[in-house]
Amino acid sequence: MTLLKHIDTFWRLGFINLLRVLIYKLKIKYWKLFPPTKPKLSTSDLFFQEASDIEQAKADKSWLSGRMYFGWYQVENHSTPNWFQNVFNQQVMTHNNTPWWSISDFDNNVGDIKTVWELSRFEWVVKFAQLVKTGNSEALDKINKWLKDWLCKNPPYLGPNWKCGQEASIRVMHLAAASLIINNSKTEPALIELIQLHLKRISVTIGYALAQNNNHGTSEAAALFIGGSWLERYGIKEGRYYSTLGRKWLEERANKLIDADGGFSQYSTNYHRLMLDTFCLTEVWRKHLNLHAFSSSLYFKLAKASEWLYEMTQLSTGLTPNLGANDGAKLLPLTSCDYRDYRPSLQLSMALFNDSRAIVKSGAWDEVFDWLNITKPTTPAPKQRSTLFENGGYAVLRLGSAFVLLRYPKFHFRPSHCDALHVDFWIDGENLLKDAGSYSYNSSEDLHLENTEHHNTIQFDNTQQMPRISRFLFGNWLESKKSSALLIESDTASFSASYKNNKQHYHLRQVQLSEGGLRVIDNVSGFKDEAILRWRLSNSNWKLHKNTLSDGKHLIKVSANTSIKKMSLTTGWESLYYLKKNKTPVLEVTVSSACTIKTEYIFKL
Repeated sequence: MTLLKHIDTFWRLGFINLLRVLIYKLKIKYWKLFPPTKPKLSTSDLFFQEASDIEQAKADKSWLSGRMYFGWYQVENHSTPNWFQNVFNQQVMTHNNTPWWSISDFDNNVGDIKTVWELSRFEWVVKFAQLVKTGNSEALDKINKWLKDWLCKNPPYLGPNWKCGQEASIRVMHLAAASLIINNSKTEPALIELIQLHLKRISVTIGYALAQNNNHGTSEAAALFIGGSWLERYGIKEGRYYSTLGRKWLEERANKLIDADGGFSQYSTNYHRLMLDTFCLTEVWRKHLNLHAFSSSLYFKLAKASEWLYEMTQLSTGLTPNLGANDGAKLLPLTSCDYRDYRPSLQLSMALFNDSRAIVKSGAWDEVFDWLNITKPTTPAPKQRSTLFENGGYAVLRLGSAFVLLRYPKFHFRPSHCDALHVDFWIDGENLLKDAGSYSYNSSEDLHLENTEHHNTIQFDNTQQMPRISRFLFGNWLESKKSSALLIESDTASFSASYKNNKQHYHLRQVQLSEGGLRVIDNVSGFKDEAILRWRLSNSNWKLHKNTLSDGKHLIKVSANTSIKKMSLTTGWESLYYLKKNKTPVLEVTVSSACTIKTEYIFKL
C-alpha cells in the first residue's frame, strides 16, 4: 500500500479527528491527566437502599450464585469477583496500581483485556437492582458489598478498569438504570461520589472518544449528560458543566454519526443496538428528571435509527444478521431474553422515538416498559418491507417469510470488516446463509473473522478486499462503482451493486428473491490466479454431488459460463457471542478466469 493511499485513508478519517487523537497522545506522554494526590473516598458501605415500594416482578436470580460473561459464559461462584481475572484462561492482570494511561490494551498477561473489563461494566448492578425491587435482601447486600469492593480494588484512575472512557460510561449508565429501577427518593452520598469520580475520568478524554466516530462518543456523552444532571439535582456545582457538555455532544454525535436513513457509523448490528440503547436510557433519564427535550433533529435521527433496526430484525426470533464488529457489549440487561434477541431494545426504541409497537405480540421483550416505567404504545409499527438504506449500503429484500440482506460498500466512516457484497439469507427467522461475526479483538488463535474469507462474497487471489493498516483500520476504502434501483414487483425483489478495489479486482453482484428461490449472479474479473465464492451455510446435513448441494429440504445449484476449477464443502468458523466460536459448513467455488457465476438457492415459500 503506497504512502499516498495511507495519506488518503487518514485524510478520510478527518483532520479534526486526527488532531484530537494527537492531543490525546500528547496528554498521555507529557502531561499528568490527574493529580498525584488520591481523592478522599467515603468510608460508607451504602450505595443503594432497599426499595421504597416492592413489586412482584420477574427478576433474574442467576447473579446471586454466579456471573455471566458476554451473554453466554456462566461461572458459578458466590464470592466477590476478582476484578482483574480473565476467567477464560484464569490469568490475572497485573499493573493494578498503575495509572491507567500507562497500561496497554493488548500487551498484557491476560490476553483480551475485554475479559477483565466485562464485570466492570456493572451489568450485575442492574440485575441486583431488579431483585432489590422485588424485596430481595440478599441482592441488596451484594450490590453494596460488590460496589464497595470494586472501589477499594480499583482506586480512582489506577489499573485497567479505569483505562477506557467508554467502559467508565457504561458503568455510569448501569448505575443510573439501577437507580431508576429501585427509585429511592434520595441518592446515597457514596453513589454520588462514585459518579463524580467517573465523570472526571470521562471528561478528560472525551476528545479522543469523539475522534473515533463510533459508540465511544455517544456512550461518553450520554454518561456526562446523565451523571451531570444527577449531580446537578443534588446541588453539586460541576454537574451543570458535565450535563451541558453531554447534551452538546449527544446532539452533535446523533447528527454526525446517524445517517438520514437511520444507519450508524459502525456498520454493525450490535453496535447499532448499543447506540440506540444509549439514547433510550438518556431519554428515559431526561423524562425522569423532567429536563427539557432534545432537538427535533435528534429525535428524527433516532426514529430513523429505530426503523433501520426494525427492518433488520427477525421479529419471530429477535435475531439480526451477524453484521460487522461486535465486542459483546449490551446495555440495559432488563429482560430474560437472550443476548442475541434484539426485541427488548427494538421495542423500547420504537416506543420512545416512533410511538409504535415493533412486536405486537406480548412477551418478555415488554418487560423493559415495566422496569423503566414507560407507557406501552398501542399503535403497531408498519409492516416490514423491502427497502434500500443507501447512505450506509444495505439492500433489504423481503418476500413472504424470506429475507435477504446485500451489504454493499458506501463507506463514509471507517469499515471494520471486509464484507463488501456479502449476502445474508433467512427464512422463517432461520439464518440459512450467514456471516461469521467477530469472535475477539485480541485473539491468540489468529482467527480474524473480519477478513474477506469469512463472508458470503468473492475473495480474489487469496487477498483481502481492503489492505490492513492497523488492528482496527483498513485502507483503500471500497466504493460502489455501480448500483441499481431496488426493483420490487408482486413476486420478485431484486438489486445489484459492484466495486473495483485498488488491485483492480472487479465484482458485480446481482441478487433476485422470488417465489422460486434466491438467485445470485456474480460477474468477476481483474484477478491473476483465482477467485473463490463462499457460501456460509446453516448447520444442516449438507451433501455435495457435482455442482449441487442439498440437505434434504433446500437445494443449492452453482454454475458458471467457464469451467469451475474446484467446488467443495469445507468447514469454517462463526461467532455468535464474543469469545465463543462454532464450526459451520462452507461451500467454496473456485474459478481461474473472468466469468459469471450463478448460484440458485431453491426453497419453497
